[in-house]
Amino acid sequence: MKKIAVIAAFVVSAGVLVSCGQGNASSKVKKENVEKAEKRDSSIGLGAPVISFDKEEFDFGTVNEGEVVKTTFLVTNTGKSDLIITNAQASCGCTVPEWPKGAIAPGKTGDIKVSFNTNGRVNKQSKSITLTTNTEKGREVIKISGMVTPKKKNS
Repeated sequence: MKKIAVIAAFVVSAGVLVSCGQGNASSKVKKENVEKAEKRDSSIGLGAPVISFDKEEFDFGTVNEGEVVKTTFLVTNTGKSDLIITNAQASCGCTVPEWPKGAIAPGKTGDIKVSFNTNGRVNKQSKSITLTTNTEKGREVIKISGMVTPKKKNS
């Protein structure tokens, strides 16, 4: 039984070695993939984009329950390569972010619009929005906070 296992292992190894020598690996490389990689590598050489905010936190003060609070965060790409925001995830379903889907060129700006529905959310509120970016850190966080006054109950 041991001899059969050794012979089977030898046959499989020989088959693998022989099959690896077949064909030319460089003929399988697509020219457009090489061009894309060269372009990507040259932009990496410029350095990662850097995101700057006009504010990182917005205090909406005191509002009545049921109001929708809206604000806009202005982002600027202060780096040397395109800034891309791939996702914006709020800490709660009551907070909805909208972000630029295209690249933000160096020196250019974009708006991140945030709306917060206060319905059912009373007292001190603090919500965060996590941005997934191609910056060096990879994630950036902006916040909104304030106080929500409860609706008066009818007796």
